Amino acid sequence: MDFLSIQPLLKNLRNPNEEIREEATKKLWRIWFQQKGIYGLEMIERSQKLIDAGKINQAKTLLNQLIKEQPDFAEAWNRRAFLYYSIGDYQKSLADCKKVIEINPVHFGALHGIGLCEAALGQYHQAIQAFSRALEIQPYSVVNQKLVLECTLRL
Repeated sequence: MDFLSIQPLLKNLRNPNEEIREEATKKLWRIWFQQKGIYGLEMIERSQKLIDAGKINQAKTLLNQLIKEQPDFAEAWNRRAFLYYSIGDYQKSLADCKKVIEINPVHFGALHGIGLCEAALGQYHQAIQAFSRALEIQPYSVVNQKLVLECTLRL
């Protein structure tokens, strides 16, 4: 991924204007989903339809295949992390989120996912760290601000 090309979008995530932030967020997600072209995007969309239909094993098989074919496709790892989180397999979800961050260090969605997994595992200090890292990228994220407070109350 060309991190230089997304710098203006990352800067816009810090803009006080909500519309500018929302547009930057949408563009970043679009870039991340389309990182590997039409094939990767179609596979992710197919996996999401399977998840929505409750066909978790089929979705996991599809995502495993995509990750095997394109191991540097951060969004494939992120989608599988979401799948694991949705079935309560927080350790596997956490591992996949960390892989996303290894590939794309500014993936605020994966940082949020790390925080959710850590919180679900009762690791509130680590959860706060992850949500705080996400807030460094997306400082106006109300959900991450609230989660930092919730985890702080649980300490």
